[in-house]
Amino acid sequence: MNTWETAVGILEQAVKAGTEEFVVCGGARNAVLLEVLAKMENAGKVKIWSHFEERSAGFFALGRTMQTGRSCAVVVTSGTAVAELLPSVVEAYYQARPLVLITADRPASYRGSGAPQAIEQVGVFSSYAAASWEGWDGMAPLHINVELEEEFEIGGDDFSSLEAGEFSIDYGRPRVGELARWLRERTLGGMVVMLGDLELSEQEEVFHFCEALGAPVVAEATSGLREALQHLLLVEADKILKENPPEKILRLGGVPSCRFWRDLEGLEKISVWSVCRNGLRGLGREANVLKGALDRVLPALGEIEKIGDRDELLDGVEGRGMRLEESLEAFPDSEPGWVRTLSVFSSIGSGVYLGNSLPLREWNAYAQWERPVRNVRANRGANGIDGQLSSWLGVSAGEENAWGIFGDLTTLYDLAALKLLPQVECRGRVLVVINNGGGKIFERVPRLEGMSDAAKSWMAAEAPVNFEALARAWGMDFQRVCRVDEFDGVMAFERAVMLEVVPDSAQTAAFLR
Repeated sequence: MNTWETAVGILEQAVKAGTEEFVVCGGARNAVLLEVLAKMENAGKVKIWSHFEERSAGFFALGRTMQTGRSCAVVVTSGTAVAELLPSVVEAYYQARPLVLITADRPASYRGSGAPQAIEQVGVFSSYAAASWEGWDGMAPLHINVELEEEFEIGGDDFSSLEAGEFSIDYGRPRVGELARWLRERTLGGMVVMLGDLELSEQEEVFHFCEALGAPVVAEATSGLREALQHLLLVEADKILKENPPEKILRLGGVPSCRFWRDLEGLEKISVWSVCRNGLRGLGREANVLKGALDRVLPALGEIEKIGDRDELLDGVEGRGMRLEESLEAFPDSEPGWVRTLSVFSSIGSGVYLGNSLPLREWNAYAQWERPVRNVRANRGANGIDGQLSSWLGVSAGEENAWGIFGDLTTLYDLAALKLLPQVECRGRVLVVINNGGGKIFERVPRLEGMSDAAKSWMAAEAPVNFEALARAWGMDFQRVCRVDEFDGVMAFERAVMLEVVPDSAQTAAFLR
């Protein structure tokens, strides 16, 4: 086949496998792929997003898979452009997302030659990506590397007869026997359910399961059930569980961000079961795990016997909640106080995206309780700050009133994402930058307290930046607030707005004390 026919074959195969969205980063080597996609888009067969930076494009495509539940492909040129996709591939792998990578390559004769734009692209993503459509179950990234000559002649294809295939994920039949027996086992100690990130399609089944079980719950905001299960929720869970460790932990969904999950590494007497999409136990020690979608696994368990709060962990929750409310009211301009305020305003939007790591943890602890917020997203696979703005734009591309809440360093790390703003829905879109002067989460890690001032400063990585100038450069409106009583909401803005929030560091320190 000639270059044009090769490109047509690769892209038709992707469409027939159910991939209808493509994020393209242009280059000489992949020009023929872009031309074929332009014809496919003109025929109404695909949706194209474009970007100039591959790392951001990969995370935007990841966001699309999170929002649609379907595969999304990112198309890049050869050389280090391919390597730029690795962070998003790693994240997609641990989230079990169908991110497809179509990478243009020079002919095989160039491999190992050191010629321009010739790197070893085959297998560059190692075990993080499958390499063939055949046998791909849709629960991990897929890498299609295609050798192309730069010269090509445009064919006459119009793609009017091209039929898109149905994308489906092969979950297989859930084998729940061992988990069912574990749930029925009589024990003296109690059980705690930890909810990580859940798909919207899983939330109802998980809610009814937790209601029937009646055990105390630790719920991430990304479970979408934090407010709905408030009557079972442990307030200050890390402290309570450290003082009163349960006999069993059942994790449903992604890996939790709470400290106690990490403490389980040294608490091997606690029996742990996880049910999650990627089938990974989330711990360095031995633990049981069942791979599957929760809306398939939980119904297969049949009727659930009530366990309840055998360790009486929920006793005193109301009092702890009242003390927390009093502290938030006493220090409204602290970082936790600001998170509470932002959670009230953003709860009426279409959804909230939380950037790692502090916004996510603070939302879990301090966000409002009155209004259920089901659509809360975050990148929790590898837990880094890579591509957070890009993922937010991808997961909320067609939504009005979409909120994203990020730290200042996380925002700076992914500024290229804002090139995508003209391509997404911007009405009511709010990008919140919590500017606390760098990576403050490290100041709250006890084992780092003894480090030298120099080492601490490198970890904080303070970067004084004029965020208003950055917002204006990308065509955004801007508002900067330092006090809650200065903030009257951002509903008056027609365009996307960047809201820079500067917490009072003294109030934050007082609140934490």
